[in-house]
Amino acid sequence: MAPKVIPWYKRKCVCQVQTDYAFQHSKRVLRQQRAERKSNSNVCVCQEKAQATEAMAEPAYIIPAFRQRSSEETEEYQRVATKVGKGLAVIQEELHRMRIVTKAQVESLEIQREARSMRKRRVDLLDDIPKMPDFLVALRPHTVWEKTPVKLFCTVEGNPRPIVKWYKGGVPVDPLNAPGKYKIENKYGVHGLIISRCMVSDTAEYSAVATNQHGTATSKATIIVKRPQGFSESSHLGLVPHLTDIHPSKLEVSLLDRFRVSFGVEGASSPWCVPWWWCPTSPTSHPSSSGTETVRRGCSDLCFVIFFFFFLTLLLFFSAIFVDKLLKNSKLVEMAVGGGSARLTLPHLAKDDEGLYTIRIFTKDGTAEHSAYLFVSGTETIVIIGKSVFFPSLNIFKIFKNPPFSWSTDAAPSVAGAPGAPMSVKAYDVNQDYVLVAWKPPNTVNEAPITGYFVDRCEAGSDTWVQCNDSPVKVCKYPAHGLSVGHSYHFRVRAVNSAGISRASRKSDKVTTLDPAESERLQGTEEGVPSAPGQVVATRNTKSSVFVQWQASKHAKNIMGYYIDARVVGSKEWFPCNHKPFRHTRFVVHGLVPGETYVFRVQAVNVYGLSEESQESSPIAVEPALGGGVEFATPTAPYGISLLSSDGSSMTVGWKSPKHCGGSKVNAYYIDHRNADTLVWKEVNLAPITERVYTVQNLTEGTFYEFKVQAANMAGVGLPSDPSAPMKCEKWTFDEPGPAHDLTFSEVRANSLVLLWKAPVYAGASVVSGYFVDMAKKGSSDFVTLNQETVSHRYLQVTGLEEGQSYVFRVRAVNDNGVGKPSLVSEPVCARVLPGTKEIMAGVDEETGDVFLSLEACEVAETSTFEWSKNYKLIGDCPRVQVTAKGRTSKLTFTNPDKDDLGRYSVVVTDTDGVSASHTLTEDALNTMLELSHAIRHPIVPLKHGLNYEVLEKGHVRFWVQAVKLSSSVNYRFIVNDKEVAAGEGYKISHDVGTGIIQMTVEQFTRANEGTYTVQINDGKAKTQSSLVLVGDVFKVALREAEFQRKEHIRKQGPHFSEYLYFTVTEDCTVLLTCKVANVKKETTFHWYKEEDEIVLETPPNVLSGACALPVPLFSRKDQGVYKAVLGDDRGKDTSVIDISGKVFDDIINALAQIAGASASDLVLQCTPEGIRLQCYMSYYTEEMKTVWKHKESKIASSEKMRIGGTAEMAWMQICDPTDKEKGNYTMEISDGVKTHIRTFDLSGQAYTEAYEEYLRLKAAAFAEKNRGRVLGGLPDVVTIMEHKSLSLTCTVCGEPTPEVTWFKNEQEVISNEHTRVTFDGGKFASMVINQVTPEDSGKYSINVRNKYGGEFVEITVSVYKHGEKIPEPKLGQPKMATPCVTPAATPAPKSPAPPSKTPTPAPSKSQTPAPSTKTPTPASTPAPKSPTPTPRFGAQAPKSPTPTQKSPTPGGMKSPTPSRFMKSPTPPRK
Repeated sequence: MAPKVIPWYKRKCVCQVQTDYAFQHSKRVLRQQRAERKSNSNVCVCQEKAQATEAMAEPAYIIPAFRQRSSEETEEYQRVATKVGKGLAVIQEELHRMRIVTKAQVESLEIQREARSMRKRRVDLLDDIPKMPDFLVALRPHTVWEKTPVKLFCTVEGNPRPIVKWYKGGVPVDPLNAPGKYKIENKYGVHGLIISRCMVSDTAEYSAVATNQHGTATSKATIIVKRPQGFSESSHLGLVPHLTDIHPSKLEVSLLDRFRVSFGVEGASSPWCVPWWWCPTSPTSHPSSSGTETVRRGCSDLCFVIFFFFFLTLLLFFSAIFVDKLLKNSKLVEMAVGGGSARLTLPHLAKDDEGLYTIRIFTKDGTAEHSAYLFVSGTETIVIIGKSVFFPSLNIFKIFKNPPFSWSTDAAPSVAGAPGAPMSVKAYDVNQDYVLVAWKPPNTVNEAPITGYFVDRCEAGSDTWVQCNDSPVKVCKYPAHGLSVGHSYHFRVRAVNSAGISRASRKSDKVTTLDPAESERLQGTEEGVPSAPGQVVATRNTKSSVFVQWQASKHAKNIMGYYIDARVVGSKEWFPCNHKPFRHTRFVVHGLVPGETYVFRVQAVNVYGLSEESQESSPIAVEPALGGGVEFATPTAPYGISLLSSDGSSMTVGWKSPKHCGGSKVNAYYIDHRNADTLVWKEVNLAPITERVYTVQNLTEGTFYEFKVQAANMAGVGLPSDPSAPMKCEKWTFDEPGPAHDLTFSEVRANSLVLLWKAPVYAGASVVSGYFVDMAKKGSSDFVTLNQETVSHRYLQVTGLEEGQSYVFRVRAVNDNGVGKPSLVSEPVCARVLPGTKEIMAGVDEETGDVFLSLEACEVAETSTFEWSKNYKLIGDCPRVQVTAKGRTSKLTFTNPDKDDLGRYSVVVTDTDGVSASHTLTEDALNTMLELSHAIRHPIVPLKHGLNYEVLEKGHVRFWVQAVKLSSSVNYRFIVNDKEVAAGEGYKISHDVGTGIIQMTVEQFTRANEGTYTVQINDGKAKTQSSLVLVGDVFKVALREAEFQRKEHIRKQGPHFSEYLYFTVTEDCTVLLTCKVANVKKETTFHWYKEEDEIVLETPPNVLSGACALPVPLFSRKDQGVYKAVLGDDRGKDTSVIDISGKVFDDIINALAQIAGASASDLVLQCTPEGIRLQCYMSYYTEEMKTVWKHKESKIASSEKMRIGGTAEMAWMQICDPTDKEKGNYTMEISDGVKTHIRTFDLSGQAYTEAYEEYLRLKAAAFAEKNRGRVLGGLPDVVTIMEHKSLSLTCTVCGEPTPEVTWFKNEQEVISNEHTRVTFDGGKFASMVINQVTPEDSGKYSINVRNKYGGEFVEITVSVYKHGEKIPEPKLGQPKMATPCVTPAATPAPKSPAPPSKTPTPAPSKSQTPAPSTKTPTPASTPAPKSPTPTPRFGAQAPKSPTPTQKSPTPGGMKSPTPSRFMKSPTPPRK
């Protein structure tokens, strides 16, 4: 364990109390230590500076490339580094604090060692100083009883060591002159004189004289020895009576005969007679002539006979101390002296009389005495065989040589096997209406075990005994109730076993029932021994000790303390537990045998002697408390000692109760205090403290004090708390209030708790007006004030806590002068709910009608109690409420609840882990419960539903009322417009006991039925009635409903709609108009109409299926209108109409938007020649949906710059001719009326740069495509011509600038001549004419049209046949088209390659025309746009036409109107 750190003030005080040498030496040691620390610190500083200089001299660190981080990684690194830095800072602070504490501890140890060495040197120096004797502890006077020991002690000092001598009345005490009388001790400087068995003659003044060569010192004390009550105070011999001086002669007394050992039976009598002879030595005495007279005179004048009684229990165990008890004449003892004999008669024997009897005759010259034993038998038989006697009860067999015994048999025997009579019946705790009776069990042991006792009482002066208890009590005490004030009573006890009932015990002394205060007043100030202590309670403590508590003596006259005795159950020997009076009413008896069972009793003692013994405690086995070991027997130590107020001479401290009570309620606290500069603790309170705030008086201003507190319960006094911090005793004069104290928690839940505290003891210069509450997380010192305004009450509900987090709290009081000191920080409390926690339930008792609040605790202990509070003020014995508890449930019942009972009620279950709950009783809740209570207490037929009406399907109207419960003997009647209605024509009346429904049905409900309807119910003693008023508008509504139901009944006789038209939206966004039909047949027809125009579906509706639906795909605004469904056959016709407009149309659009929004894909970037387009694919889109496009949180309106549109499967927004202004975040929002579906796209940075480049490329490609050289048409693919005819191949070409046209034959350029003429007119028409064709002209001809933006290459196959030959079939080749391109220098090559074609196209020789490509940041799984081909309306199931795959990458899908031709590229070189 680490040594305690000595604070600065303690160091100062220690130095002040030292000698000059010690003071100077301490200063020198401290200066050396400071110098060493300073030098060490300078060395450390120098080393740190050198290291810093070396570090600064190092070259700068350059981050390598592979260690460089992105912005996100840098932020994460900085965040982690900050967190780690904070953790390191906390660790460094803790290390610094530990260094300081360790340093302080080391200094403290060093100072302590130095102080010890200095004290040792001081003692050595003091030993050389001469000093005369001086009594440090003087003698103390004593008053004791006769035959009891007394001890005198004193402590003396001097140099050289003095010699102590003892004196009695100025005469030296010599132990050798009276062996065994005196004993002189000298141990460890403590001198003692012990006087054993004091006599009255020992009353004197005793002195101790200490002497050495430098002087003498004396200490004196007086010892007074008193004799018991009943003896003459003037007698110098104590028990010897006063003897007259009439006969100065010497008398010699001899006993002529002796009484022998006697045996008696309970209820019999036992006479004893002792004759004696005496012989006077006086010359005037004549025994022969006046013997008898002289004997009489001697008996009356010279002799005094005293009988002493010794307890049986002490005799049986041979180790007891015998105590004489003087016998006196009474109803139970008859004594007579005369005629030369003394007679003792016990007329009514009882077990209490068993014992040793002694007769003692005193004269001035000596005594004569004789003793014999009296045995008293209960139900057993004493067997006498010759000279032998067997005692069954004692299990003793004795043989007598001359049998010195007699046997008395004049009492009738009791029931065989019954127990003996109880003994020592006494009355305790006498009050005005009850008396506690206690007794001892019978001594016999061979009978059957005793099962109980009956207690009888009898008024003084009467012989009538009344039994107090109906059934036997098992313990030897019983509270007798039902007594009358001021009456006197006797009590007796009878034992019971399986054989029967014993004889009654001897009756107790007379007791008078009076109020304890009145009894004490009547007793006045009469001096005497104290009364017996009250109830003795023994509880388990440890495996070898028992904690004993008792009630203090009611008449404690200058009480000195208590003696505690114990005995083992089954034994008669009592042994003392303490050897000096113990002043408190609690005592721990140590050194007991584990597992053994003991009983305890207590006696009080004062200067007048010992009180009577208390009643015995209940037997208790020596075992650890609660079976859990020593640590749970007594309470744990209190904690949290704080200073609450100080006025310069006293200090008020408070503390917190122990965390564990040890199994029983903490009922006392004991405080010790000490000067902070000393090690000696002093008790503050001798009487127990029940509160946890106490003011310690008689303190020295300016001094520091430490305090510690111990808690006690029925198991004993627990361990002391740790000493508090030193607190200075000084007068508080500041104007602000002192600290609040005793912070406790209640109703701890996952996110809230209630904090309670007590008001400051020191209020300051004005009254406390409110409080601030601060909170911090456990381990943190950052407190946050929870309330911005002060709260006037002393509790606060804290909300918003994190579940599982621990918090600490403190409270600051406020008055007109400011905010006071904060309280001590509370213990950490974790925001969590105890498993099984339940809240307070408010209700009404179903039988009594009482309004109550109840709580079922999730856990309770054996010592747990339920403490109820209102507005967090403890409810005591309040007549407005009654608190009961049973098991885990406690109930608070209101006796007469009203508005004064409104408020917040809480309950705390003690000795648990914080089980508590609260409930706010509001006025509405109270009124509701009062109504229910009135209904329970004033029985009525409770109704679930009052009288109501219901229109049935045929237009019948049913009036009904439902009771909670009905019996079979219920009576009721219906009254309509003050006339009773009976069941009959037009009315049906009935009831159902099972459901509690009483009903009346009106079959023809017309205007004549308007009025008031009442039903009266009688069910046993309970009755009720309920009324319904059907007049005016209410009646008209009921009448219209009845007429409608009649019409509906008629309608439903033919085909009809069971559910009228309603709409639904499918997952593919098809709107279905649905209705359900009933009572149809095969011939029933069904037709759909829109705006009176019939809609014919490809598949006719199937009415036999029970439902019909009209699909409306691709729903939009044009589908608004009135839709009608008509159902009919020969039984009738029914119509259902739905108007799709207004709200219905909006609901359909919202339903479509909900599905579309959920299916919407992420925004996709699509570049076009016109600009940049953002697209969102979804299951269905229409412009009627609430779609909003935003750019940087600003709404975008459709314009020439920003075009907004969409198709059936896609919504898009196009930025035309984009610039840098269009950079930023774009958002598309689709609202379905409930939820908004949002898709975003960040068009900035790299994404914008790449998209803009793609836009420029596509724009250039589109321009090139538009202006390249092309063949528009006019050329066939195959030409077959007869020989000698002319062939003309003519086509139209276009291009800007005007393209060049070149003709080829078999890949050789055709030169214009007379046979073959090539022309190009107007830059538009190109032709080639072959005159008089010959077979040599057959071949493959082609035309190449090209300008700087690209061109086109078209092939024609020419076949020439001779006249008469069969026309040859042409062989078609694959058409080939030149790939358009732009100038490479003007347009960059695309980053994403174009889709591959089936036939690879070689690169052209001059220029290349790239195909448009799509630049998108979306993944490859982005759905391709679907064909916007519209679906036929109203469910015409036409298949969709798929979009053909483009084999040519020509932008825009441009196509020649002529059939496909074989195209080939590149153009062959010219020759």
